[in-house]
Amino acid sequence: MQLTGIHHLTAITAQARENKQFYTETLGLRLVKKTVNQDDTSAYHLFYADGLAQPGTDLTFFDWPAARERRGTHSISRTGLRIGADSFDFWAGRLADRGLTVGQVGSLDGRTSLDFEDPEGQRFRLTQDAPGVVAAAWDKSSVPAQHQIHGLGPITISVPDLAPTELVLTHVMNMTKVRDYASPDGHGSVHVFQMGQGGPSAELHVAVQPDLPVARQGAGGVHHVAFRVPDKPTIHAWAQRLKEMRVPSSGEVERYYFRSLYFREPGGNLFEIATDEPGFAVDEPLATLGESLSLPPFLEGRRDQIEAGLKPLD
Repeated sequence: MQLTGIHHLTAITAQARENKQFYTETLGLRLVKKTVNQDDTSAYHLFYADGLAQPGTDLTFFDWPAARERRGTHSISRTGLRIGADSFDFWAGRLADRGLTVGQVGSLDGRTSLDFEDPEGQRFRLTQDAPGVVAAAWDKSSVPAQHQIHGLGPITISVPDLAPTELVLTHVMNMTKVRDYASPDGHGSVHVFQMGQGGPSAELHVAVQPDLPVARQGAGGVHHVAFRVPDKPTIHAWAQRLKEMRVPSSGEVERYYFRSLYFREPGGNLFEIATDEPGFAVDEPLATLGESLSLPPFLEGRRDQIEAGLKPLD
């Protein structure tokens, strides 16, 4: 049993309108699904992805009126976004021109990278993608096709102690530890775990940082990261595996656009396993994804009430 890579990452925003503007206009991503948090229908759940809304490209946000995140360990601390090797000068200039917090283009873990933060302090790392990978470009993006973001990865988590997290990653989730490197922020070392054949779309980087305070989740922070499996039979098998290995989990949850399974690793970070199928085109045409509010069938009967409680995004 192998996970096949990063499926999506879900973060928190307290400014839904500004969030949509930044991710579609500055980063040039496509809003592929405008829906609500299925467990809290007062909040938007916004999904940004590539032009084809492919698994592995989904960066999503819960719209919650939360205070700013307090940074520290026990957290998903930085989100990787993959780009082409010739796109770093373009992005360094674009992000700096918009007044964002931007680092320097450099080499990290053998790949060209560039750190930056969104207007709420959400931490990202542009990372050189594997050779030959190209973006599934969105033709309405403000970013030229050759410089568009390819997708997610690697994802970095921070924990105070490697051993218990490594045990779950390797013995439960079947990841392979492949290398380590010094953390660029000077706090501890980073250990690289890969899924399947690896590469930046299928790596989890674990920063061991016992000297940091405990993080407090909030706006500008990450809620959870999800890992890919192809279909329902595979997620059935993973649910059974977690049960057999006595890892507490949510059990399978039907999210309509994918089927999910949630659990926490020993460092406190929330993990999800999610299916590639059926995808975001299950309830609206690919050509018009994200243009109107989508609700799964079990919420459709409450559409008027839900829409009345949501803020306009435009």
